[in-house]
Amino acid sequence: MDGGTYTLVLERDSDGPLAVGALGDLSLPAGWYAYTGSALGAGGFSRVDRHRAVASGDNDARHWHVDYLLGDDATRVDTVVTTRAAVECAVAERLQDHRATESVPDFGCSDCGCRSHLVCSDRRDALLTAVETAHAAVDD
Repeated sequence: MDGGTYTLVLERDSDGPLAVGALGDLSLPAGWYAYTGSALGAGGFSRVDRHRAVASGDNDARHWHVDYLLGDDATRVDTVVTTRAAVECAVAERLQDHRATESVPDFGCSDCGCRSHLVCSDRRDALLTAVETAHAAVDD
């Protein structure tokens, strides 16, 4: 398998509403966020490179919810954690249930039954630990 599951750890350095496609305006305060997605197609983890290009302003396309968050000037990619397995929803569910996180309802999960694929936390260290633990727990 050339791809798998990834979680982007993001920092948002200012408060404010963010227009996110069909979800409308979301109130996303400053803090730390983790978005979990899949990279299972022919390009594999090149999807992460595309996300970095959106975050840096080198790509203006807005196809997915995360594109709106990444395209906002207040957001930057801090770290990426990957797993070479198709476990996107299992990782997202573990992150939603972690005591250090709060989920952003309906974000990034329009094609599955999850509550969300985006969680937030006030603390980077707690969020990163939650992400690493979630990936390790479901990795085949």
